[in-house]
Amino acid sequence: MSSERPPCVILFFIDGLGIGEHGEYNPLSFVGNIEPLSVYNGNLNNVFQDGIVAQTNPRLGVDGRPQSASGQTTILTGINAPKVLGYHKQGFPNEKLREVIKENSIFLRLDKLGIGPNVFVNTYTPQFFSGTPRWKSATTCAVEASSLQFRRIPDLLGRKAIFHDFTNAALRDRGFDVPAFSPVDAAEILASFQKDYRFVLYEHFITDKIGHDMDHEKARSHLPMLAQFIRETLNRLDPNTTFILTSDHGNIEDLSVRNHTLNDVPTIIWGREQDKTAKGIKDLTDIAPAIVGLLSNG
Repeated sequence: MSSERPPCVILFFIDGLGIGEHGEYNPLSFVGNIEPLSVYNGNLNNVFQDGIVAQTNPRLGVDGRPQSASGQTTILTGINAPKVLGYHKQGFPNEKLREVIKENSIFLRLDKLGIGPNVFVNTYTPQFFSGTPRWKSATTCAVEASSLQFRRIPDLLGRKAIFHDFTNAALRDRGFDVPAFSPVDAAEILASFQKDYRFVLYEHFITDKIGHDMDHEKARSHLPMLAQFIRETLNRLDPNTTFILTSDHGNIEDLSVRNHTLNDVPTIIWGREQDKTAKGIKDLTDIAPAIVGLLSNG
C-alpha cells in the first residue's frame, strides 16, 4: 500500500490584489523582495518557484466595480454571485448570497463527496462568539454551513491557527496575550496542515485596507512580510499539494484611488497539476470547481 499522502489543496486568499500597470502607484511593481506578489501587466511570467499565473476575471459580466461579498461568495461556491444579484455586493453577504453559500459552499460540497477533513485556519476572537454578529463574512457563512469548527485563540496558542494578521500584532494591540509570529512561524503553521487535512483555507485582508487607505508606507512595510510568508510556505510544500493564491478584486495595485479597480486578479498555482489547473481558471467561478477536481482525482 502506498504511503503517499492524499492530495491537498491550500487556498491562500488575499483581499484586494489586482494586476495593474507598472508605475509609482503600484507597490507590486516597485516594492522590493515581494515575489511572488510582484505581478503586474508585462510581468506575469516571472513568478517564484515556477508558479503559473492564471489571469482571472472578477467582473463576471456585471457592470460596476467588483466587491468583496459577491467576489468571495463566487470564489467559495463557483456560482456567479454578481449575476445572481444583478450587481456587485460590497462588504458582507446579504440574505440572497447567504443562501447561495449555504447551498453551494466548497466546504459543503467536499463534505457531501466525503472529502476531508478540511479546515479554515483563521483565528476567531472570543468577541465573535459572545453575541450574534451583525455581519458575517462569506467564509464565516461557509464554515457555518458545513461540519467545520471555528479556530479560536487556544488553537493559535497551540500553533494550530493563524490570525488574519499573521504576525498577531493586531491581537497584541487589542490586549490579547499571544506571541508575536514571524512570517516563518506563520508558514510553518500553515504548511503543517498538509499532513492531516485535504483542503486548507487561509484569508488575508490587510492588503485591501492598504488600498483603501492609499497607504504607500504600509505597503512598503507589509508586502515583503506577506510575500515571505507565502515563499516560506511554498518551500515547505508537500509534492502532493497544490497551492492556489487568488483574490476577489483589485485595489492595492493602484494607490492613486481609494476604490476597488476593474483589473483582473492573479490566480497563481504551484505544485500538483499546476499546469492543468491554471488552464482551467478564467474567472472567479472556476476556482471552487478546480479545488473539487484536484481533491477528487487522487
